[in-house]
Amino acid sequence: MGKIAQGILGGLSGKVGNVIGGSWKGIDYIRIKPSSVANPRTVGQVNQRTKFTATLEFLQAVKPFIKLGYKGLAVKKTEFNAAMSYVLNNAITGTEPNFVIDYPNALVSRGGLSGVLNPTTDLATAGEVAFGWDDNSAEGNANATDKAMLLVYNPSKKESISLLDGADRTVGSQIIPIPTTYAGDTVELFMAFISADGSQVSNSIYLGSGTAN
Repeated sequence: MGKIAQGILGGLSGKVGNVIGGSWKGIDYIRIKPSSVANPRTVGQVNQRTKFTATLEFLQAVKPFIKLGYKGLAVKKTEFNAAMSYVLNNAITGTEPNFVIDYPNALVSRGGLSGVLNPTTDLATAGEVAFGWDDNSAEGNANATDKAMLLVYNPSKKESISLLDGADRTVGSQIIPIPTTYAGDTVELFMAFISADGSQVSNSIYLGSGTAN
């Protein structure tokens, strides 16, 4: 309860309605308490939060991969923040309020190294994913010693299996073991290359999805 000292023209101490009074260094003051917003969750805010949550869940699950894949873009920001910005602005699809990751556009690695040529995947064998690609080590700025970066993302479990220093570009194949608990789950597959010294990476490429065995 507020009190008015010295009659109606005196100072106000406390709160009366949405009026707050007090004294500072002997000077009486009053201020109006701002009205609260009944519902700050506008459609636009809800949509943005849904997109943000989808992006966050995806990138948290593939964090080791993007830590290398976005290393060159971590200028005055972390690799994770750089990836958040890119995916949020370039790889979200769906109709409100059902927004999801647009995997073909979700680059988990970004860089100027020559990319993957004619990639393939095979999930026929239980407990593994086989990746394949053509040797393009003589093209662009590719090197024979570039290492394959391979990613198997499991959306239903919100986790991933990755290999960050796989076979050389000239080898053309690599197998990644996956947990038996993935059997029957849909997995999303990605690949990129990283130079032997880790200084350069290629843009990742989305290899599609499949059902793990």
